Amino acid sequence: MPKRETPNNRPAISAQPRFHQRAGELQAYGTVEQMIPLELEEPVRLEMTEKLNQMLADTMTLRDLYKKSHWQVAGPTFYQLHLLFDKHYSEQVEIVDLIAERIQLLGGISLAMAADIAEATQIERPPKGREEVPVQISRLLDAHQIIIRQCRELSKLSSQLGDDGTNDLVVSDVLRTNELQCWFLSEHLVDAPLVHAKEPRLRSAS
Repeated sequence: MPKRETPNNRPAISAQPRFHQRAGELQAYGTVEQMIPLELEEPVRLEMTEKLNQMLADTMTLRDLYKKSHWQVAGPTFYQLHLLFDKHYSEQVEIVDLIAERIQLLGGISLAMAADIAEATQIERPPKGREEVPVQISRLLDAHQIIIRQCRELSKLSSQLGDDGTNDLVVSDVLRTNELQCWFLSEHLVDAPLVHAKEPRLRSAS
Protein backbone atom coordinates (compact mmCIF):
# COMPACT_ATOMS: atom_id res chain seq x y z
CA MET A 1 0.00 0.00 0.00
CA PRO A 2 1.57 3.34 -1.01
CA LYS A 3 2.29 5.90 1.71
CA ARG A 4 -0.07 8.80 1.93
CA GLU A 5 1.69 12.09 1.28
CA THR A 6 0.93 15.67 2.16
CA PRO A 7 0.80 18.41 -0.46
CA ASN A 8 4.51 19.22 0.05
CA ASN A 9 5.46 15.55 -0.49
CA ARG A 10 6.12 14.72 3.17
CA PRO A 11 4.80 11.48 4.71
CA ALA A 12 1.48 12.07 6.44
CA ILE A 13 1.35 11.92 10.24
CA SER A 14 -0.41 8.79 11.45
CA ALA A 15 -1.89 7.75 14.79
CA GLN A 16 -0.73 4.18 14.19
CA PRO A 17 2.05 3.21 16.66
CA ARG A 18 5.28 2.00 15.04
CA PHE A 19 6.19 -1.26 16.78
CA HIS A 20 9.44 -3.30 16.89
CA GLN A 21 11.73 -0.42 16.02
CA ARG A 22 15.50 -0.93 16.12
CA ALA A 23 18.44 1.29 15.22
CA GLY A 24 22.13 1.67 15.92
CA GLU A 25 23.35 3.01 19.27
CA LEU A 26 23.50 6.76 19.70
CA GLN A 27 26.69 6.33 21.71
CA ALA A 28 28.85 3.31 22.50
CA TYR A 29 29.50 2.26 26.08
CA GLY A 30 32.96 3.25 27.33
CA THR A 31 33.04 6.50 25.37
CA VAL A 32 32.40 10.10 26.40
CA GLU A 33 30.89 12.97 24.49
CA GLN A 34 31.29 16.67 25.24
CA MET A 35 27.64 17.05 26.19
CA ILE A 36 28.00 20.37 28.04
CA PRO A 37 30.98 22.70 28.62
CA LEU A 38 32.43 21.29 31.85
CA GLU A 39 36.05 22.44 31.50
CA LEU A 40 37.17 18.82 32.00
CA GLU A 41 39.39 17.18 29.39
CA GLU A 42 38.25 13.97 27.70
CA PRO A 43 40.85 11.72 29.41
CA VAL A 44 39.63 12.94 32.81
CA ARG A 45 35.99 12.31 31.94
CA LEU A 46 36.85 8.87 30.55
CA GLU A 47 38.61 7.87 33.76
CA MET A 48 35.89 9.29 35.99
CA THR A 49 33.07 7.55 34.11
CA GLU A 50 34.93 4.24 34.23
CA LYS A 51 35.44 4.48 38.01
CA LEU A 52 31.90 5.70 38.57
CA ASN A 53 30.45 2.83 36.56
CA GLN A 54 32.28 0.37 38.80
CA MET A 55 30.86 2.16 41.83
CA LEU A 56 27.43 2.13 40.19
CA ALA A 57 27.56 -1.63 39.57
CA ASP A 58 28.55 -2.32 43.17
CA THR A 59 25.98 0.13 44.57
CA MET A 60 23.19 -1.47 42.53
CA THR A 61 24.29 -4.87 43.80
CA LEU A 62 24.29 -3.61 47.40
CA ARG A 63 20.86 -2.08 46.84
CA ASP A 64 19.48 -5.43 45.68
CA LEU A 65 21.24 -7.28 48.50
CA TYR A 66 19.35 -5.05 50.94
CA LYS A 67 16.04 -5.91 49.29
CA LYS A 68 16.86 -9.63 49.40
CA SER A 69 17.69 -9.30 53.10
CA HIS A 70 14.51 -7.29 53.70
CA TRP A 71 12.36 -10.04 52.21
CA GLN A 72 14.17 -13.02 53.72
CA VAL A 73 15.19 -11.89 57.22
CA ALA A 74 13.96 -14.16 60.03
CA GLY A 75 14.26 -14.50 63.78
CA PRO A 76 13.58 -12.45 66.93
CA THR A 77 14.97 -9.26 65.32
CA PHE A 78 12.80 -9.65 62.22
CA TYR A 79 10.73 -6.49 62.70
CA GLN A 80 13.64 -4.14 63.40
CA LEU A 81 15.82 -5.49 60.61
CA HIS A 82 12.94 -5.76 58.14
CA LEU A 83 12.43 -2.01 58.51
CA LEU A 84 16.13 -1.13 58.67
CA PHE A 85 17.00 -3.09 55.53
CA ASP A 86 14.20 -1.39 53.61
CA LYS A 87 15.30 2.06 54.81
CA HIS A 88 18.87 1.39 53.69
CA TYR A 89 17.55 0.03 50.38
CA SER A 90 15.69 3.30 49.73
CA GLU A 91 18.81 5.32 50.51
CA GLN A 92 20.88 3.20 48.13
CA VAL A 93 18.24 3.72 45.41
CA GLU A 94 18.87 7.47 45.66
CA ILE A 95 22.64 6.97 45.46
CA VAL A 96 22.27 4.78 42.35
CA ASP A 97 20.43 7.58 40.59
CA LEU A 98 22.99 10.19 41.62
CA ILE A 99 25.93 8.13 40.35
CA ALA A 100 24.21 7.26 37.06
CA GLU A 101 23.28 10.89 36.43
CA ARG A 102 26.86 11.99 37.14
CA ILE A 103 28.14 9.53 34.54
CA GLN A 104 25.71 10.86 31.96
CA LEU A 105 26.53 14.46 32.88
CA LEU A 106 30.22 13.75 32.23
CA GLY A 107 29.27 12.58 28.74
CA GLY A 108 29.51 8.85 29.46
CA ILE A 109 27.08 5.95 29.42
CA SER A 110 25.91 4.48 32.72
CA LEU A 111 25.44 0.75 33.23
CA ALA A 112 21.79 -0.13 33.63
CA MET A 113 20.79 -3.74 32.96
CA ALA A 114 20.99 -6.56 35.50
CA ALA A 115 23.19 -8.79 33.34
CA ASP A 116 25.75 -6.00 32.89
CA ILE A 117 25.70 -5.23 36.60
CA ALA A 118 26.22 -8.89 37.53
CA GLU A 119 29.17 -9.05 35.15
CA ALA A 120 30.82 -5.91 36.52
CA THR A 121 30.25 -6.02 40.28
CA GLN A 122 32.98 -6.96 42.75
CA ILE A 123 30.47 -7.98 45.42
CA GLU A 124 30.12 -11.72 46.09
CA ARG A 125 26.87 -13.22 44.84
CA PRO A 126 24.73 -14.63 47.67
CA PRO A 127 22.80 -17.90 47.41
CA LYS A 128 19.16 -17.80 46.34
CA GLY A 129 17.98 -19.21 49.66
CA ARG A 130 17.50 -17.62 53.07
CA GLU A 131 20.55 -17.15 55.31
CA GLU A 132 20.95 -16.51 59.02
CA VAL A 133 20.83 -12.88 60.20
CA PRO A 134 24.54 -12.66 61.13
CA VAL A 135 25.44 -13.90 57.65
CA GLN A 136 23.06 -11.43 55.99
CA ILE A 137 24.57 -8.55 57.93
CA SER A 138 28.12 -9.73 57.31
CA ARG A 139 27.45 -9.86 53.56
CA LEU A 140 26.08 -6.33 53.64
CA LEU A 141 29.08 -5.06 55.61
CA ASP A 142 31.49 -6.72 53.17
CA ALA A 143 29.68 -4.98 50.30
CA HIS A 144 29.82 -1.64 52.10
CA GLN A 145 33.56 -2.10 52.67
CA ILE A 146 34.13 -2.52 48.92
CA ILE A 147 32.22 0.67 48.13
CA ILE A 148 33.82 2.68 50.94
CA ARG A 149 37.26 1.68 49.68
CA GLN A 150 36.28 2.86 46.21
CA CYS A 151 35.00 6.14 47.65
CA ARG A 152 38.29 6.92 49.37
CA GLU A 153 40.31 6.12 46.25
CA LEU A 154 38.01 7.99 43.87
CA SER A 155 37.69 11.05 46.08
CA LYS A 156 41.47 11.48 46.07
CA LEU A 157 41.76 10.83 42.33
CA SER A 158 38.92 13.16 41.36
CA SER A 159 40.40 15.91 43.53
CA GLN A 160 43.80 15.50 41.89
CA LEU A 161 42.24 15.65 38.41
CA GLY A 162 40.14 18.71 39.22
CA ASP A 163 36.75 16.99 39.02
CA ASP A 164 35.23 18.67 42.07
CA GLY A 165 31.68 17.61 41.17
CA THR A 166 32.55 13.92 41.29
CA ASN A 167 34.56 14.47 44.47
CA ASP A 168 31.58 16.13 46.17
CA LEU A 169 29.20 13.36 45.07
CA VAL A 170 31.50 10.58 46.25
CA VAL A 171 32.22 12.13 49.66
CA SER A 172 28.95 13.87 50.52
CA ASP A 173 26.48 11.31 49.19
CA VAL A 174 28.08 7.91 48.66
CA LEU A 175 30.74 7.74 51.38
CA ARG A 176 28.80 9.34 54.21
CA THR A 177 25.67 7.28 53.57
CA ASN A 178 27.65 4.03 53.42
CA GLU A 179 29.58 4.88 56.59
CA LEU A 180 26.34 5.58 58.46
CA GLN A 181 24.69 2.40 57.24
CA CYS A 182 27.79 0.44 58.29
CA TRP A 183 27.44 1.77 61.80
CA PHE A 184 23.78 0.73 62.06
CA LEU A 185 24.56 -2.74 60.75
CA SER A 186 27.66 -3.30 62.90
CA GLU A 187 25.77 -2.65 66.13
CA HIS A 188 23.56 -5.66 65.36
CA LEU A 189 26.59 -7.95 65.51
CA VAL A 190 27.57 -6.96 69.06
CA ASP A 191 27.17 -9.96 71.38
CA ALA A 192 25.25 -8.09 74.08
CA PRO A 193 22.75 -9.71 76.50
CA LEU A 194 19.07 -9.01 75.82
CA VAL A 195 17.56 -9.66 79.25
CA HIS A 196 20.15 -10.59 81.89
CA ALA A 197 23.27 -8.47 82.30
CA LYS A 198 26.52 -10.40 82.43
CA GLU A 199 27.96 -10.50 85.91
CA PRO A 200 31.40 -8.89 86.16
CA ARG A 201 34.28 -11.30 86.57
CA LEU A 202 35.97 -11.25 89.94
CA ARG A 203 39.64 -10.37 89.83
CA SER A 204 41.89 -13.07 91.24
CA ALA A 205 43.80 -12.11 94.38
CA SER A 206 47.45 -11.43 93.65
